[in-house]
Amino acid sequence: MTSQLPVLTAEHLARHYEVRGGLFSKPAVVRAVQDIDFTLHAGRTLAVVGESGCGKSTLARLVTMIEEPTGGTLTLDGHKVEPSNWASLRQSVQIVFQDPYGSLNPRQRIGQILMEPLTINRPAMSRAEKEAKARNMLSLVGLRPEHFDRYPHMFSGGQRQRIAIARALMLDPKVLVLDEPVSALDLSIQSSILNLFIDLQERLGLAYLFISHDLSVVKHVADEVMVIYLGRAVERGSKAEVFANPRHPYTKALLSATPVADPEAVKERIKLSGELPSPLSVPKGCAFAPRCWKVSERCRQELPILSGDTHQAACFHPD
Repeated sequence: MTSQLPVLTAEHLARHYEVRGGLFSKPAVVRAVQDIDFTLHAGRTLAVVGESGCGKSTLARLVTMIEEPTGGTLTLDGHKVEPSNWASLRQSVQIVFQDPYGSLNPRQRIGQILMEPLTINRPAMSRAEKEAKARNMLSLVGLRPEHFDRYPHMFSGGQRQRIAIARALMLDPKVLVLDEPVSALDLSIQSSILNLFIDLQERLGLAYLFISHDLSVVKHVADEVMVIYLGRAVERGSKAEVFANPRHPYTKALLSATPVADPEAVKERIKLSGELPSPLSVPKGCAFAPRCWKVSERCRQELPILSGDTHQAACFHPD
């Protein structure tokens, strides 16, 4: 069941970074995330897609309160997210990182890794309670009791990612941010991890922010899709609408590059011309204009904004 009220709401979210140049030059500004709006509901998955460097991981750091936004607001369960209440709200938003090999401490046993969030955030819990919860969480993600006393190097990549998922669930979060959670895994393992995410969402009513560049993976797990280009959302809608009828040329180009399992399917590949603009000097108007085959003079002068009802696109010439 989808909750009527959103678990998390982002409004006009932005994150800028200053990049220092020479001794006497003014710092340049990288607008990594700019004017992003979205909502997350319990039991639903919002997928954020785009090329490397488009701002997806920066958005993940903002949602998980690792970094403070330059502008805009985040609201979690009716509470405005601010540095003053990060400590209390962080428990409700957890992240699963891309690399299962680098996200686990090689010097700790699995039991220690799982109990550590409870030791930090639930000091009143007894050792026996922490251990019982950790063992239960291992079972929930498909691992065996004897894994509790082993070290991370004894596990495969898929098993390590299951451990990372179990750790993220130890504090009973409402939102999971999944930052490319299967891209470092073998193809044979990816489907089992994706099915685990779906099963956990059904059991626990979790809201997912699923970050990926792989549209074939997104098609398997997402309910809604938001496409980002150079820090701005250029298309947003339900998975069915975006995949069946992409409205923004950038989305259409991404979909044309996605492999299709049907060997008899006829597919036209869209090859983008031109260079990706530098994030230090995003062109005036539409940032995609230098690479777009539908560009007009208006595109070079005016910034398009998301428009539409349930299926939105930031384009003056939508398909």
